[in-house]
Amino acid sequence: MLLYPYKPIVIMSTHTDLRVTLKEAMKAKDEVRLRTVRGIMTACTNELVATGRTPQDELKDEEVIAVIKRLAKQRKESIVQYEAANRPELAVPEKEELAVLEAYLPTLMTQDQIRPIAEAVKAEMGVEDKSKLGQLVGAVMKKLQGQADGGDVKAVVESLF
Repeated sequence: MLLYPYKPIVIMSTHTDLRVTLKEAMKAKDEVRLRTVRGIMTACTNELVATGRTPQDELKDEEVIAVIKRLAKQRKESIVQYEAANRPELAVPEKEELAVLEAYLPTLMTQDQIRPIAEAVKAEMGVEDKSKLGQLVGAVMKKLQGQADGGDVKAVVESLF
């Protein structure tokens, strides 16, 4: 006898999960989530077409995450521009969409977590002065493989000198 309701565990791709979320947002009449997920799905379709596949295909999880990162970056830049132009009413929907987008992104490493990796790469490369700063940042970013924000990596690497 089961003590809990049986729900089969289904591991879905991120692309499929977005489709399910789209339906749920429609049913819940959640306008922000619906607008944002539609935007993600449109960007995914554009990515499929740009890579020579049909719109009915599915992107791999890494590709979907890359698309979502790109959309999140666009939202962040828009927020900065709107606030600089003293248009906070236009920044509000961008902030709401950014919150939805960030829910799909993996958590990024903090600067404290990046520091030991950056120090190890610095020692491995034998970098002693700031002239090879760009190469060091690139090597650390390659090692972290998208697990950290580029600005944070650059700040940590600069603090090592």
